[in-house]
Amino acid sequence: MKKEKPISVLMFPWLGYGHISPFLELANKLSQRNFIIHLCSTKANLTPIREKQYSSSSIKLLELPLLTTNLRPHQHTTNGLPPHLMDTLKQAFDSSTPQFTKILITLKPDLLIYDFLQPWAPLAASQLNIPAVEFISSSSTMTAYMWHDLLKKPKGIEFPFSSTIYYRDYEMVSIERSKAVIPVEKIEADKNRVGQSFVLSNHIVLIKSFNEIEGKYSNYITSLTGKKIVPVGPLVQEPTSDDANSDLIKWLNTKDKRSTVFVSFGSEYFLSDEDLLEIAYGLESSKVNFIWPLRFAKEEVEIEEALPKGFVNRVGDRGRVFKGWAPQAKILEHSSIGGFVSHCGWSSVMESMKYGVPIIAMPMHLDQPMNSRLIVEEVGMAVEVVRDGEGKLHWKEIADVINHVVVEEGGELVREKANHMKGIIRSKGDEEIDQVAKELEMLLNS
Repeated sequence: MKKEKPISVLMFPWLGYGHISPFLELANKLSQRNFIIHLCSTKANLTPIREKQYSSSSIKLLELPLLTTNLRPHQHTTNGLPPHLMDTLKQAFDSSTPQFTKILITLKPDLLIYDFLQPWAPLAASQLNIPAVEFISSSSTMTAYMWHDLLKKPKGIEFPFSSTIYYRDYEMVSIERSKAVIPVEKIEADKNRVGQSFVLSNHIVLIKSFNEIEGKYSNYITSLTGKKIVPVGPLVQEPTSDDANSDLIKWLNTKDKRSTVFVSFGSEYFLSDEDLLEIAYGLESSKVNFIWPLRFAKEEVEIEEALPKGFVNRVGDRGRVFKGWAPQAKILEHSSIGGFVSHCGWSSVMESMKYGVPIIAMPMHLDQPMNSRLIVEEVGMAVEVVRDGEGKLHWKEIADVINHVVVEEGGELVREKANHMKGIIRSKGDEEIDQVAKELEMLLNS
């Protein structure tokens, strides 16, 4: 029997690790199903992928040059980028259209899979008669809320899931405060950019989700937009064996089962001084061990000067606090981990589900509040640390929620729900990826 010709795909994520990681995982899955994958990004993003060998040998990495003098080469990524340079990075990315078009012309892929911020990419593909499909790496919940807001449709009717999915008052205040310093034209331009990226997707839109938790939100997106939403599953990166002998994992090996929390707020968010201190006091006052990798907007900041005086000495061997990166998946799968103090970025939520780790939710901005409401109110595997009316965290509330989720008898249901999600994901395997492969093949044959 003649083997079918492999399908050539160019993947083009936004320049953030939280986007590149799911694209890379999707690439790994599709490369096992008669797809030849090229993934395109900047050198700053591709170098760590090569060093960590996250991609299989069947995935080719293509470098996109950013022709800008306003950013240094190591800043051609959102990872660790100071917030005031984000617009500069977006402008440099948009200006790379000619370079990206050259890549399309040279490669001649059968299909482009692109991200939510670059409508110029599917337009360039369309001019070369290359079909293009958007892949959204955030939740269906947030995407549904966004489209309801964008279309104001049905007019005058509130979001149909607002009893569980909503912004708190202090979150709305924060959103409005952020908008107040941004020109109206820029806000509208960003909305149009996201909306156009979605609209330009050929017939279907891929989304990092699965129907057991977000089916009704995916269906609502379809009812609003007419696009078929195709879930790709949780797409959690497998831990690498390289980290098994690290000092951090050896330290975890000495701790009791489910006695430790992992604390992380993502690769692109920097805690305010106020939040950092409250979290530190909350961890110190809790009854658990903890691992806390810290990130600072200014690299020269030292841990001792940022944390409360004497904090490191007082917590002693209960805590591991350090600057930089930590092997999140390897930590979350460890039997000593009993909770995840998380900002509720969607990839982190999915990793917690895969490894059955309950979440102490501390959403900071963007889609994180919506993700938090979903896993607290509907999935039941998390408890949120609610801020006061002025949007401030309090150390005692942090300590109380950590103890409730990890240690106390009252948190047993949350722990059971997290373990239940682990079972669901394990039993599903790659069923969504198989459907994705079929959908893409049908699209190319239509």
